Amino acid sequence: MTRIASHRGGTLEFGDSTPQGFRATALMPLEELEFDLHPTSDGAIMVHHDATLDRTTDRSGEICKLTEAEVRAATINYGAGGHPISLDELCAIYAGSKVDFRCEIKPDAEGRPYADFVPRVVEHLANNGMLERTVFSSFQVATLDALASATDRPRLWLVSPPVLRQVGDKAVVRLAQSHAIPEIGVHVDTADVELARMVNDVGIDFGCWGAHNAAQIKSALSLNAKVFTTDRPSLAIAIRDLRQETAQ
Repeated sequence: MTRIASHRGGTLEFGDSTPQGFRATALMPLEELEFDLHPTSDGAIMVHHDATLDRTTDRSGEICKLTEAEVRAATINYGAGGHPISLDELCAIYAGSKVDFRCEIKPDAEGRPYADFVPRVVEHLANNGMLERTVFSSFQVATLDALASATDRPRLWLVSPPVLRQVGDKAVVRLAQSHAIPEIGVHVDTADVELARMVNDVGIDFGCWGAHNAAQIKSALSLNAKVFTTDRPSLAIAIRDLRQETAQ
């Protein structure tokens, strides 16, 4: 069965990376929560998509240059008054949930990996009993290599449409093989049967991201993707359930 990952806690339903979205996702009949991490200047690890607060909150500034208290003071837009939370808090929400983690390690505002960030993330997840329930993802191969050195947990390469176009399908697959990356995820609008088959034929799992409307969700399911991320988890669950009922 194709797995559903609630992207940033269901952005189009609950706001971007909000406490209410994370709590709601923990109770849903789906398989994964997708989220993103950044460090603060005083050593905390915060759950937030962008490297800055500017786009999705009422505050501004690079998270890595702000203290934990400064990041927490931000109010998330369209998020029912919620504030950014830490990785430790997220782990506490999911400790009793059946939903697993799909953790994206983000770079800084300039697109550079944070120094020594990966081992700290792995340590926090392990200390909170969530490491064995986590799949890691990144758009950056260097970050995936750092993850391979820090943990034996599965790693997913998020391949952007420009990279897929410029490098080419076959070269992407060869690069994944050379770095022992076990899973590739592409934007659902760039996914097709031929690409999925090419990836699967070499023993690499194939998934999609960006499946936010009904047509995109149905496309990901039709491709038998291992997993897809969606901003509308409730819609994705309903469509998957209906397909399963129809198939019976």
